[in-house]
Amino acid sequence: MTFTDNFTISSEEELISLIDDAGFVPFFANEVEGFSLEEHIADGCWYDDANENFWPAWEWKGPVIRKMKCAYGKFLRNKAMYISPKWFSDFANYRRDGYDFDARYEDGLVSFYDKELYELLDVNAPVMSKQLKQTGGYGKNGKKGFDTMITRLQKQCYVITSDFRYAVDKSGNRYGWGIAEYSTPEKFMGKKFTNTVYMRTPSESYASIVKHLKKILPEAEEDQIIRILK
Repeated sequence: MTFTDNFTISSEEELISLIDDAGFVPFFANEVEGFSLEEHIADGCWYDDANENFWPAWEWKGPVIRKMKCAYGKFLRNKAMYISPKWFSDFANYRRDGYDFDARYEDGLVSFYDKELYELLDVNAPVMSKQLKQTGGYGKNGKKGFDTMITRLQKQCYVITSDFRYAVDKSGNRYGWGIAEYSTPEKFMGKKFTNTVYMRTPSESYASIVKHLKKILPEAEEDQIIRILK
């Protein structure tokens, strides 16, 4: 399939099929026209300001991530994207530039503060964002920069969102937006990831991804594809 095809997503199962087929599915519209779930979602499945309880696309996130063991995170210019297990190893290899986290830090490519947050997350993974902030002392009267660092760690593919969970009221009813649960790809995906992530050179992984994106985005300019991969 390509994102120029005329299709709509109206169920969790259809979203899983799309991620499996396309490999890369941004959640929100971006600079490549048509390349998002938002632009292909069926009527009644997106967030509606007039009906705050009607937002299935958000509720699918956790189940889809759990069922597929796919990667979800801010991989696309600070915006969220699903990446299938088949493609995430190459994507992580490219974004990590072939480094595991310790080697990256030893070469002076990671700040002490990013390392501190990563190691705290790794020890506690899977961990809810709220718990991670509390354990690490991040917040209004504590350490600063949590959102910036967690986004950077996702862009570098050392951290992914492994689930979304909801607050529950006294009657057992869910409410509010889903709260992110974080993990590392190594812990969430296991050997399927660790055995393949560094199999190629980063440049080989990058070339493979570009070739694939050209297939699923036949109307996109090459420079557009290159920009969204940065």
